[in-house]
Amino acid sequence: MRAEGLFKVFGRGGSQAVEQLRKGTARTDLADGITAAVIDASFEVKKGEIFVVMGLSGSGKSTLIRMLNGLHPATAGSVTIGDDSITDVSASKLRDIRRHRISMVFQHFALLPHRTVIDNVAYGLEIQGMGKDERIARARKVTEIVGLAGWEEKHPSELSGGMQQRVGLARALAADTDVLLMDEAFSALDPLIRREMQDQLLELQETLGKTIVFITHDLNEAMYIGDRIAVMRDGRIVQIGAPEDILTNPANDYVEQFVQDVDRTKVLTAESVMRKPRAVIHENDGPTGALSMMRDEQLSAAYVIKRDRTIVGWVRDRDVLDLVRKGEKSIRSAIQADHGAVDKDTSLADLLIPSLEAALPLAVKDDRDRLVGVIPRVTLLATLGGEPEAAAQATHRPDPLPTEVVDRALDNAGKENA
Repeated sequence: MRAEGLFKVFGRGGSQAVEQLRKGTARTDLADGITAAVIDASFEVKKGEIFVVMGLSGSGKSTLIRMLNGLHPATAGSVTIGDDSITDVSASKLRDIRRHRISMVFQHFALLPHRTVIDNVAYGLEIQGMGKDERIARARKVTEIVGLAGWEEKHPSELSGGMQQRVGLARALAADTDVLLMDEAFSALDPLIRREMQDQLLELQETLGKTIVFITHDLNEAMYIGDRIAVMRDGRIVQIGAPEDILTNPANDYVEQFVQDVDRTKVLTAESVMRKPRAVIHENDGPTGALSMMRDEQLSAAYVIKRDRTIVGWVRDRDVLDLVRKGEKSIRSAIQADHGAVDKDTSLADLLIPSLEAALPLAVKDDRDRLVGVIPRVTLLATLGGEPEAAAQATHRPDPLPTEVVDRALDNAGKENA
């Protein structure tokens, strides 16, 4: 889905107002009776991502989502899904697009009270013209997916708010459209049910891979479920980016103030705070070379990797020193396999205990178990404390062996090899 240069102006003289806005006229300086709800909004939603549009009340986000399915015709600009345009099409074509390419989950459920759960779920398929047996079969399958098996014959009045929203979600999923629009879908739910629905949406997304545009005013919700987030203010999109980007690199003071109360531990990941390892040892390195490197880098311990950077384990300088004194040619006997590496997408909230237990900066690995970075303990603590500048400068250096001890051992090893 792509939106290009979208404007929505309510009131007479919309086209003239668009031209004024394009020339730099402020929203508040437009003529009386004219309201610019969306101003020059452009973005592309990637296939299979959850794209969150967020902002305070009056920012234009709900108007924007209604422009994406033609409920609000655009004053200017375009919306396309693949090769299909949502703007400037006939009413019949727009209805066809809504039936087959876009479905929507509403804030207040919008269920038909006289229909059972299964009939509500199948309603969109009925509108599409699907036969009864086929649509009921598909509706039952989706009803089970969202956790409502056994409730198919109940009416909406017999369900809790969370269950009613599951019906709304199931109805949208059953339609199997290209794009799913969710307008403040969970905001009417109490906090516990709301978090359950957020979790379920993410679980479903893992399996179904839907293209979703999600509207919310809740920043923590946006950060939790969004692959990318568009922040709106006064009708304009002021920043688009991944949650971590918006949290760590806000585009302006407004965004910075907007995100200041976000729980960073649940948004930032190991990848966002990790650093390049200062030094690593290859498993085929000899003790003399390994000890020399650790001395030069003032390290008391270092990670050991294979040629493809897969983590083997770690070694301590004192253990390598013993191998040097014994004249050993390999460090393998000194390698400790319990490296405790964490995945790069692990949240900061889940890093504190491993970091406290680690003997050296916490290792970060990718999905192929390759070392991609390390997180010094002080860096993690500074980040958790909301001090990014301190985190950037922080170092974590457990006391290495005295330099003179290492130098003496290396000198002796050199004499023996001479």
